Amino acid sequence: MKIVLPVHHFPPRYSAGAELYTFRLARWLIQHGHTVEVVCIEHVRWDGRNRVVAAHDTYEGVPVWRLAIEASPQGWPVRTFDNPELAAWFADYLGQTRPDLAHFQAGYLIGVGPLRATISLGIPTVLTLHDFWFLCPQITFLRGDGTRCAGPPDDPGVCAWCVRLTGRMSRFADRVSGGAAGRVGAVVLRAEARQMTARRQALLPALAWPNVVVAPSHFLAGRFRPYVPAERLHVLRYGLDTTRLRATPAAPADGPLRLVYIGQIAPHKGVHVLVAAIQALPLTGRPVELTIYGDLAQHGAYGRKLEALAGGEPRIRLAGRFANSQISEVLGACHATVVPSLWYENSPLAIMEAHAAGRPVLTSALGGMAELVRDEVDGLHCLPGDAADLARQIGRLGTEPGLLERLSQGVRPPATLDDEMDALLQIYAASYAPNGGAVFAGRS
Repeated sequence: MKIVLPVHHFPPRYSAGAELYTFRLARWLIQHGHTVEVVCIEHVRWDGRNRVVAAHDTYEGVPVWRLAIEASPQGWPVRTFDNPELAAWFADYLGQTRPDLAHFQAGYLIGVGPLRATISLGIPTVLTLHDFWFLCPQITFLRGDGTRCAGPPDDPGVCAWCVRLTGRMSRFADRVSGGAAGRVGAVVLRAEARQMTARRQALLPALAWPNVVVAPSHFLAGRFRPYVPAERLHVLRYGLDTTRLRATPAAPADGPLRLVYIGQIAPHKGVHVLVAAIQALPLTGRPVELTIYGDLAQHGAYGRKLEALAGGEPRIRLAGRFANSQISEVLGACHATVVPSLWYENSPLAIMEAHAAGRPVLTSALGGMAELVRDEVDGLHCLPGDAADLARQIGRLGTEPGLLERLSQGVRPPATLDDEMDALLQIYAASYAPNGGAVFAGRS
């Protein structure tokens, strides 16, 4: 079977959740006899020209088309979700290659144009949702001031003001006015509100186009259920390649309570909350050590802020990135991991990897995180964004007799990659057969 996998970014330059998911999906499909190409966005430049520049290469055995979007600032808001040049490139590419199936990963940067082109050519289409981009211009349902949104709100002007809140002056005005500035802003920003209306009018109907829409968590599926026909919406948990994690050594028997954070160093990940929690722990009792793994340069200002917050705290080590081949070694050196995200995480691989290594997880009681971690069974929940509550739960691990051992024993391994892929092949079959009358041949 010939399959194309459009995604917003792809390794080696980008390595967040959707990118890594697409990489392992492509590699698995190739290993099982399918022909696969990834199409990703490598660069976006607002340099006055409206065109797409494509380059082809191979990354660790996976063929990749890397696109550079060059666009004029005029018409910029619409081009972020419906870029005609990108749609035209996809239509030409798909017309030449004629894949049997296209499996889109989220929608950020790709937009609806390529999806529309795929559907118009009669190519069976699957869409996996990794975030809230179709519903939220901020992607995360986090407002510009860092608070969570229950949205999408009825008034698109509220979204326009939310985006404005990413600017410091707008946040200041909203704070000192007790929210009144936001209410006024939603009326004043009429042009931005019209753009948000156009965004909704383009994106929400597009959710009904694919043959199948896949959500990796029940929480995410629930947010999209009003916009996707019920018979097309499937919940499919991520699987995990546990090969490297099988060799994870037992947790250290004594010494300090060792914790790790693995992931993006970004505001919505709540790493600053974790730093504050460690600083709030008393210096008496069992010592605690936290190692933070992630690229401090990815979000430069936030990385520098985190360095300043953690500076002088001997219990915290900022360790940077590590090769994925070292995951067993990293997890083997800790007793538990922490996932303190502030947004509605979908299905974090960091939780799955920890559980595959037999490590309990402390996480925010929010979204897909709360689904993956069973409170008091294989981990502990804490209040999102509450450093004091996270410190309380960390303290329990170090002082409550038998708690760490009980949680470790309660960990159950996640689904394997083969389990997930077998289920995904059935989804492909359901997408493929109605369009061409063909029977999907399975793994090879």
